[in-house]
Amino acid sequence: MNDDPRTSQPTSFPGEKPQPKPGFETEMRTKPDHGEETYIGKGLLEGKVALITGGDSGIGKAVAIAYAREGANVAVSYLADEQADADDTRSLVEKAGRRCLLLPGDIRDRDLCASLVGRTVEEFGGIDILVNNAAAQTTNEDLADIDDDEMQAAFQANVFAMIRLAKAAVPHMKPGSSIVNTTSVQAKVATEKMIVYAATKGAISSLTIGLSNLLAPQGIRVNAVAPGPVWTPIQPIAKDAETLETLGQNTPLGRAGQPGELAAAYVLLASREGSYMSGAVIPITGGMPMY
Repeated sequence: MNDDPRTSQPTSFPGEKPQPKPGFETEMRTKPDHGEETYIGKGLLEGKVALITGGDSGIGKAVAIAYAREGANVAVSYLADEQADADDTRSLVEKAGRRCLLLPGDIRDRDLCASLVGRTVEEFGGIDILVNNAAAQTTNEDLADIDDDEMQAAFQANVFAMIRLAKAAVPHMKPGSSIVNTTSVQAKVATEKMIVYAATKGAISSLTIGLSNLLAPQGIRVNAVAPGPVWTPIQPIAKDAETLETLGQNTPLGRAGQPGELAAAYVLLASREGSYMSGAVIPITGGMPMY
């Protein structure tokens, strides 16, 4: 195994083609590494129940695999069009000896958010971990290029759904439960061609702190992970082939991250190992600063 963080994963993605939304792992030329062959569980989440949005592929899939190998049963929320990717996630969770509930639907639907939590509780008898990971990524060339409907849809998926899911989940959570949100390095760097996406991620970082303050008296911890450029299906739907090939080469480590490289942070934040962590935003950015 190569331990050099500069070269331990692919440093370029030649021949990768853009995809239409929502983006599919099965269509990617260079397959992401979700930790399928490398993540080894230690029983840190034994007997827990987790609901993961966007758990069919990318970071959410890596988290589902890790949580299952740590002993948790997992409910996975995803868009119905992503069924093939979700089926693969389920097979990996079940291979780890845990149960997996697949929950298709669009989290921009306010009623679905409550339903996702309700079905998770009904299937597994409770919920201990909520991972708000699903996101819509939008791009723009100029300010005039920002589409109003697309902007509203991005906030519905990236921010409003998180609040609705938390509202639905918290009444079922006991002390020791946790919420883990996925924000982004874009919350700080705010690339000029990702104005709306960056704004939603900034909102998530603030939401994480606010929820942490609100829920700490109940013994529920709330934290976030802030990825940098990570090789997931969200990349081919937002970038051209030239940009895809060199994704992440502008980071200090000189490459994009792989979903499996983020999973341990989500385990830390959901387990007793992170018992004194709340209101934190953990950057996993290949060295890109977030201060």
